[in-house]
Amino acid sequence: MGQPNSLNTGFRAKRMGMLLERFPDLAHMEVVDLGGTVRTWTRSPVRPAHVHLINPEPPVKGVADDVLPDWVTMEIGDACDLPAHLRERRFDLVFSNSVMEHVGGHERRARFADSVHMLSDRHWVQVPYLYFPVEPHWVFPLFQFLPLPAQTAIAARWPLSAWGKRPRSRAEALPLVMEVELMSRTQMRHYFPGSDLIAERFAGLTKSLIACRAS
Repeated sequence: MGQPNSLNTGFRAKRMGMLLERFPDLAHMEVVDLGGTVRTWTRSPVRPAHVHLINPEPPVKGVADDVLPDWVTMEIGDACDLPAHLRERRFDLVFSNSVMEHVGGHERRARFADSVHMLSDRHWVQVPYLYFPVEPHWVFPLFQFLPLPAQTAIAARWPLSAWGKRPRSRAEALPLVMEVELMSRTQMRHYFPGSDLIAERFAGLTKSLIACRAS
């Protein structure tokens, strides 16, 4: 399981470099991160002036994300249904990394995109690409195109996954499998029609898509 995690760390570091190319003033920005972690920013080569994290659940006790630096604020909330006090706030940048594919169906994805547009004129929203041949959560070739029973059977037995450990049974695997809905270019252009759509590549193939609006 260490190899996929190491690859993901490398991808995230490269992606942060791409972010800095588009937003060179990041160190002076107030960023709202929808669904992210403290670790993303404490490991970033550039620290924003302030980061406001919005997550539906608190961080797991005993891990690095449990300790908040004084330049990070964490709030329990749903990015698809923002708390009332945030609907009137504006940030310099909305950031989201590998979150939108987890929110659950078109209606909630549309509401997530509405939140992005509401919070700032500038955004950076990354999602894994539907047609990359290896599904990134289960690290299994063409997993996303298999029937649900086959996905569930594989998930309960396959030793590699981004979840950190293999589900113990098909019953435990099923909700994890159903939670993930990878996205295409057509979908991202629908949710972010005025944004640049950046292709993040691996071995010449598009691995993820980033909707970016820098101005």
